[in-house]
Amino acid sequence: MRRRKKNISFYLGLIIISLVIIFVVMGIFWTPYDPNGMSAALKNSPPSLAHLFGTDNFGRDILSRVMVGAKTTFLVAFFTVLIGASIGTIIGALTGYYGGLFDEVLMRLNDGLASFPSILLALVFVSIIGTGKYNIILALGVLFIPSYARIIRSEFITLKEKDFVKNAELMGANDFRIMFVHILPNTKPIFISSVSIGFNNAVLAESSLSYLNLGVQPPDASLGRMLSEAQPYLFTAPWYVIFPGIMIILMILGFSLLNDSV
Repeated sequence: MRRRKKNISFYLGLIIISLVIIFVVMGIFWTPYDPNGMSAALKNSPPSLAHLFGTDNFGRDILSRVMVGAKTTFLVAFFTVLIGASIGTIIGALTGYYGGLFDEVLMRLNDGLASFPSILLALVFVSIIGTGKYNIILALGVLFIPSYARIIRSEFITLKEKDFVKNAELMGANDFRIMFVHILPNTKPIFISSVSIGFNNAVLAESSLSYLNLGVQPPDASLGRMLSEAQPYLFTAPWYVIFPGIMIILMILGFSLLNDSV
């Protein structure tokens, strides 16, 4: 029964993520209308055959903006996790395998960063380096490094004592091969789970910063930015809030279901 439930979660999550990715890829190459095109005559028009998701307070097509906004939010989250996971994995592998003073120094720095809420540190980073999607990727990517470093480090500390590692050492394998050929592949289950959680956290962090007008800036669209712009029209034009909100929920739900199946 438990295995069946995992399979259902996996396939449902895969379907949702596939649909989101298709939507994102479409937003890269094509949108029904110019996402920044304004029309005074179409302000806050409800969903119709011409504008499936309706229009916003500037008469812009919400479907087109959700497509572009989903692309922005997805890519910011993707590159955030890529930076955090890549650098964090290297740091975690080195500290977990070698230990000693090297481990102590890096882990104390890691603990210092991890002791503060990520969103609070992101606000500090953004206030220093400025707003915009590239700065958000850099800020969040750096802040995600400690969590991945800690996870991989704990796995390496456990796995380096296993028999297959001892056998590799006896056969003369160098440290690099032992770390990244013998040990690292065995961290795959926990790594995939941490990437799924990290992606969800990155989506929420980007959306939160953009909602606070500290992330993606006009004329670029992001899902969090759209929610911020839609807030005054929550009751007069609810479609302005609903569709960006649904897209955020689908991104998070899809990766959460995949994580449950690991």
